[in-house]
Amino acid sequence: MRALKPLLISGREVLPLVEGGKGISVSNGESSGAWAAAVGVGTFSGVNADTYDEEGQRIPFVYHGKTRRERQQELVASSIEGGITQARIAYETSNGEGRIHMNVLWEMGGAEHVLHGVLEGAKGLIHGVTCGAGMPYRVAEIAARYGVYYYPIVSSARAFRALWKRAYHKHASLLGGVVYEDPWLAGGHNGLSNSEDPATPEDPYGRVRELRTVMNEFGLTQVPVIMAGGVWYLREWEHWLDNPEIGPVAFQYGTRPLLTVESPISDAWKRRLLTLKSGDVLLHRFSPTGFYSSAVKNGFIAELCERLEHQVAYTTEPVGEHVAQLPIGARNRVVYVTPSDKASAQSWIAAGFSEALRTPDSTIIFVAPERAEAIRRDQMDCMGCLSACIFSNWAENEAGTTGKKSDPRSFCIQKTLQNIAHGDDVENELMFAGHNAYRFASDPFYAGGFIPTVRQLVERIATGD
Repeated sequence: MRALKPLLISGREVLPLVEGGKGISVSNGESSGAWAAAVGVGTFSGVNADTYDEEGQRIPFVYHGKTRRERQQELVASSIEGGITQARIAYETSNGEGRIHMNVLWEMGGAEHVLHGVLEGAKGLIHGVTCGAGMPYRVAEIAARYGVYYYPIVSSARAFRALWKRAYHKHASLLGGVVYEDPWLAGGHNGLSNSEDPATPEDPYGRVRELRTVMNEFGLTQVPVIMAGGVWYLREWEHWLDNPEIGPVAFQYGTRPLLTVESPISDAWKRRLLTLKSGDVLLHRFSPTGFYSSAVKNGFIAELCERLEHQVAYTTEPVGEHVAQLPIGARNRVVYVTPSDKASAQSWIAAGFSEALRTPDSTIIFVAPERAEAIRRDQMDCMGCLSACIFSNWAENEAGTTGKKSDPRSFCIQKTLQNIAHGDDVENELMFAGHNAYRFASDPFYAGGFIPTVRQLVERIATGD
C-alpha cells in the first residue's frame, strides 16, 4: 500500500487517522490522548463523561432531583465537569502531538450547554468538535465562539447541503472536515433516512463522491472528508487516496480502538469482541432517540426483539377485523383485536407474558410482570439525557414532554450505557459496535487474544492492515 500522507486537520498536519468518539465513557481522555500521541486525531466522548476523586477513582453519579428537569440540570453540570476532566487527561496524554477532538450528540440533553461549558472550561485543550445524531446547525456558531474547528457528521450530501446553507457558510473558515458516516456499517446511532432501505446497503464511494461534489460547489475543495463506518484494513480503501473524485480524505476508526490497552471498556467486553461472527451486529430501531443504531446481538437485544414479537394492534371500539374482545390490565379493560391476534395474546399470557403495555402506535406488547415493572421504573427515573425521548416521553420544552404516550418497546439508554461502560455484563446491556466487528476474530493482528496499545494499532493501520 502507498504511504499515508499527512493531512492538515484542526490546524496541524497529522496522520489522516481519526479515533471515533464513542458514547458514554467509551472514548475517554486516556484513549484519545494516546491516539493523538501517535500523531493522529484522538476523540474523547463529551457525552456524560466521567469525573474522578483525588485518588483517581471514578465518582459514581447519584441524582438528587425529584423531577426530570432537576435531574437533567444535575446531569448537564456533571457532564461539563466530566468533559473538562477528560479534555485535560487527553491533552496531557498526547504529549503535544496530534489533535484532540471532543464528540457530542446533538440530540443529547443540554447539548448546547455542555458544549459551552466544556469549551469554556477547557480552553486551549480541545482543537475540534465532532457532532452528529441529528442536524447540528448551531455547532458552527458555538465552535467559532471558542475558536475551535467543527466536524459535522452526516450520512448524505443532502444533509450537508442543508447544514451549509442554513448555518455553516457563516463560519466556513473553521469547518475542519465533514465526517461521512456510513449509515449501514457504522456502530452506534446511524443516519438512515426514511427514504433509505436499512436492508439494502449502498456503496459509500458514490455517496462520498456526491458529498465531495457538493463541497466543491461551495468552495470547500481543501476541506477533508472523513470516512467513518466499515473501515478496517486501509488497503481496502487505497483507491480513495489521491483520488480527485474524493479529494482530501481521512479515515475514522470507531470499533478497532475498542480493543486496545488504553480502551476503558471492560475485559469482558474486549473478550466478547474477539468472538463475534459475521451477522452478530444488528441494525435496529429500538433506540429512544428514534434513530437506527447498530449493536451486538445479545440478551439485551433479544429481549427487545421479543417485545416486538409479542405485539398486536388494537382498537378501543370494534372496527373492521378488530372484533375480538381482549380484557387487559388490572381493571380488565376491553380492547378489540383480530381473532388470530387474540389467540396469540392468550398464548403469550399463558406463557407468563401477562402484562399488557400500550404503545403510541395503537399496539399492545405483552411482557413478564418483572419486565413491566422495570420498564415503568426506568420511565419514571428519566433524567433527561436526550433532548426528546420516545421511551419516557421527556422533551426539552416548557411542557417537559413529547406529547405522546411513552413507548415501552424502547429502553433507558443512559442507564444501559452507563452499566456497560462501568461493568462487565455484556449480555444484558446495550453493546454498540460497527458491523465489521466480526473481523477481530479473523484478523491475524489479534491472534491468540492479542490486545495492542493504541500506538501499535495506529502503526498497524498505517501499513494498510
